[in-house]
Amino acid sequence: MYETFRESALGQAIRFVSRNKLLQYPEERPDFVLPPEYLALLSNSEKQHQATSDRSNSHLNQRSGSPDPASDSSQTADEDGEDLRRERTVGSIQRGPYMEHGRYDPEQQIELKKTKSEPIVPVKTNDGVILVDWYTTDDQANPQNWSSFKRSYIVFVICLYTWVTYVAGSVFAFSEPGIVEHFGVSVEASELGLALYVLAYGVGPLIFGPLTEIPVIGRNPVYYLTFLVFFALSFPAAIINSFGGLLAVRFFAGFFGSVGIAIGGASIQDVFTLIYFPYGLGWWVLSFWAGPAIGPTFAGFAAMEKGWRWPLWEVVWICAVMAIFLLALTPETSAPNILLRRAKRLRKLTGDARLQSQSEIDQRHMSGSAVLIAALIRPFEITIKDPSIFFVNLYTALTYAIYFTFFEVFPLVFPPFYGFNLGQTGLAFLACEVGSILALLLYFAYLHFYMIPDNIKNGFREQEHRLLPAIFGSVVLPIGLFIFAWTARASIHWIVPLIGVTIFVLGQYMVIQGLFMYVPVSYPQYAASIFTGNDLIRSAVATGCILAARPMFINLGVHKGVTVLAGLSIMGIIGTLLMYKYGKTLRAKSKFAQA
Repeated sequence: MYETFRESALGQAIRFVSRNKLLQYPEERPDFVLPPEYLALLSNSEKQHQATSDRSNSHLNQRSGSPDPASDSSQTADEDGEDLRRERTVGSIQRGPYMEHGRYDPEQQIELKKTKSEPIVPVKTNDGVILVDWYTTDDQANPQNWSSFKRSYIVFVICLYTWVTYVAGSVFAFSEPGIVEHFGVSVEASELGLALYVLAYGVGPLIFGPLTEIPVIGRNPVYYLTFLVFFALSFPAAIINSFGGLLAVRFFAGFFGSVGIAIGGASIQDVFTLIYFPYGLGWWVLSFWAGPAIGPTFAGFAAMEKGWRWPLWEVVWICAVMAIFLLALTPETSAPNILLRRAKRLRKLTGDARLQSQSEIDQRHMSGSAVLIAALIRPFEITIKDPSIFFVNLYTALTYAIYFTFFEVFPLVFPPFYGFNLGQTGLAFLACEVGSILALLLYFAYLHFYMIPDNIKNGFREQEHRLLPAIFGSVVLPIGLFIFAWTARASIHWIVPLIGVTIFVLGQYMVIQGLFMYVPVSYPQYAASIFTGNDLIRSAVATGCILAARPMFINLGVHKGVTVLAGLSIMGIIGTLLMYKYGKTLRAKSKFAQA
């Protein structure tokens, strides 16, 4: 708990105010002893570290594509430590742990976790730089060595963050009737409050995602600074008396609240090895559906009893709770940032400028134009040039958009057909929660009984093997929509169309989970750009559907309107099966994919 608080925003503020006299790191304490591996290199002891120098040259040769001229069996123990260092210093979703250059050996990973603590000998480069690394294989500063409880807590915070910002989006739908009356605007105009929020949710990752890949920044500052702005914007949303001002506040709230989507997956990847990463990702994807589904359950009754502003005040309250977790109890998870700060402390301790982290060196070669291209151009370039990514973006955008049409179709079904009031209509959204929880349990069973044992026994199969849950979900998804479309009528009990919604969400969860696991293993170098493009495209399509849904359902009727959406989703079955069969061929032709 001490280390967790020290790494939090509040802990870092206390350190700053006390000039690092409080909440000190080990390197800042009087009793700290520099590991002998570092002392030997700093004293230039060639006799003690000839093997280390040879291994350093080997590592540099391998990176440049040259063979190692001086490998020796006596280096095996050091090489194991170096392999662990090389694999674990990458903390982003596009180049996850044990996935550098697409390599991954689950059995080796399990064995590494079982071994006793071994010192990691730092690499000394040809120009004399000593690369600061984890001190030992079980160094507790390494997020992947944290306890199961601490890693689970990180997943909880990321999911809560995502849940809160999604709740802030969905509750607005139940304020719309009051907004129409209060501001004298049309129903279509009131829907802009939700539509602009969802659109901004896709724009934010273009900025915030690349920022967290700059080592000196890391994850935490982006999380808490943007959340403070988001929290501040929740107050005027609840009291403003200008409709135009309300829309502007909603857009910027969505923009600054998008960080959970922008870097949530990367934060979870920071603390999990790849073989167990699907568990953390599974909970995070659940929060996508839990937020929009839970928000209406309390927003409906609040709006009905206290007026349209009350659901927006509820956003203020849940943001206050989230702020406590985020500011006081959330540590930094980015390995490049953690090692960069360790290198700075070691330089201050020893006065030796040769002590540097790999992330510092990499950061010096970053340019503003490269970051801009990665953020704004590459996502669309990959979408246009790669058929597989084009399908992934199109299909996930469709399922996401269909989900958000429920906020327009439910009020057209349950009040007129079944006599539900506003609060009871909000409770109907619990069907989405049931569907996502059932999907989570089913997916975890798939991981526990099949996927992880298969990975440990056989290693990774072809990347397309990870599409199996998506194939199942693509079949189930339209079935749920057809059930909802043709049973949502007064003559059939209301539970039946809600069963259809449950089945749809179950299928949707499986589709998203399968595709989101396929992308980072197939496109490890460009996964961040792909996810950024996916966020924007998904949100843009959902924005259009929110504005078009009500006119479509009114003109075609609920039954035909939902049937159109179900028919479109059938194409996802065909596309997913084609990806499973021909994905390897497409990857071989793509300049972005890992063959």
